[in-house]
Amino acid sequence: MLDLTPLKHHLRIDHDDEDALLTAYLNAAKSTFELWTARKLIMPPDTLPDKDKITNELMINDAIKQGALLLIGHWYAHREAVSDRLLHTTPYAVEALWLPYKYRRV
Repeated sequence: MLDLTPLKHHLRIDHDDEDALLTAYLNAAKSTFELWTARKLIMPPDTLPDKDKITNELMINDAIKQGALLLIGHWYAHREAVSDRLLHTTPYAVEALWLPYKYRRV
């Protein structure tokens, strides 16, 4: 979905100590996108879907990447789902960026 470099810039991290954690967050963000939208992300070098075939594959774009950065930033800042004061949910901006890509059967 993303490389570590833009993610580390987004989170203002300049060390390698948390690379394993950040890689896990990247994988989780991809899975979250695919489950939430019912779409399968493909990267530009992958084979594009056949134009005559209906598919749920989607080439990753800047809006999807930005949503992933925001979601991972949220996870990084709130490492526990529940604190003693409030429940942390998915940020609205992530939903706003990803909602247009949600697969809907007609």
